[in-house]
Amino acid sequence: MKILATPRMERCIGCYSCSLACARLVHKHLSWNTTGIRIASSGGMATGFEAKSCLACNPAPCALVCPTGAFSQRKGGGVVVKKNLCIRCGECAQACPVGAIYLDPTGEPFVCIHCGRCVPFCPHDCLEMVKVQDEYTTEGDSPHREYVSTG
Repeated sequence: MKILATPRMERCIGCYSCSLACARLVHKHLSWNTTGIRIASSGGMATGFEAKSCLACNPAPCALVCPTGAFSQRKGGGVVVKKNLCIRCGECAQACPVGAIYLDPTGEPFVCIHCGRCVPFCPHDCLEMVKVQDEYTTEGDSPHREYVSTG
């Protein structure tokens, strides 16, 4: 299973190409409100930019609190979103520990689904898809996650 990673954000110029690609290609809207990855200044032009996207929690708190099953756990971390089941209650966004679920003005949630469609649109190679291997230790059920660069 692969997830989106942002290992080279020091290269980011804040062009928002990744956000717009996500909004248009994944969520079928061209709006800042309908993207699963957000780019923001990390404190001013001299300090660069940071990307805020789903960290692929496993288990995902947003899926655990979703009352309708619109958010469900994705194998390897993160979530699968079934928009037709969503009642726009916002519980998912409140449960996200990193604030990576964005609600548009109507309350519809948008989150990174780790598809990687944004990666080729970054002109400075800030984003990449990394392979995730969850291994369970013999000391309990807590997973040890290992990230393997595929780029």
